[in-house]
Amino acid sequence: MLSESESIAKLIDYIDFNFAETTEILFNSNGRIIVTGIGKSAIIAQKMVATFNSTGTPSLFLHASEAIHGDLGMVQPDDVVICISKSGNSPEIKNLVPIVKRFGNTLIAITGNMNSFLAKESNYVLNTTVNAESCPLNLAPTNSTTAQLVMGDALAVCLMNLRHFSSEDFAKYHPGGALGKKLLLQVKDLIENSLKPVVSPDAPIKKVIFEISEKRLGA
Repeated sequence: MLSESESIAKLIDYIDFNFAETTEILFNSNGRIIVTGIGKSAIIAQKMVATFNSTGTPSLFLHASEAIHGDLGMVQPDDVVICISKSGNSPEIKNLVPIVKRFGNTLIAITGNMNSFLAKESNYVLNTTVNAESCPLNLAPTNSTTAQLVMGDALAVCLMNLRHFSSEDFAKYHPGGALGKKLLLQVKDLIENSLKPVVSPDAPIKKVIFEISEKRLGA
């Protein structure tokens, strides 16, 4: 945990004009935010999309390997594409990036390799370099994916501030959660509107049972 927390702390040193410009571009975009990646970075991309959507920034997840097999159809002219990759040199990323650039979409990289193909080809680069993974083999993505996650959360929080996103807005997108119920639930939502079972005093017991069952109040 200490190793990962130290990696997160170092991200502050990487915040520069790229981060500020990226935030402005995402805020002013007339399209959606398309977030893509491969492997563990794809999982981080999915979480980033979920956070964006729940905080007022329309987003879609695009798996980098599926993109070149038809899923690129989801990318529209006004969309901004965020590509996440630790190495920035994955074959899938190298295949996808030129196509996105040919489409004319703004491309933002979140990468731990500032000299990578992805970094050099992107319009803006968010640096998530880590010294090492906390994995004893220095192989399994741990510190690097945590850094990606934190960078995505930082973008989402900045966008919330720019949008003046309130707890009422949050509840609107989370009507099933505790906060949503607290802010949106009304007495009328709890009132039983079904018809009450009614039978005459001399009705046979069979009819009574049918009436109770039909009105969904037990049998």
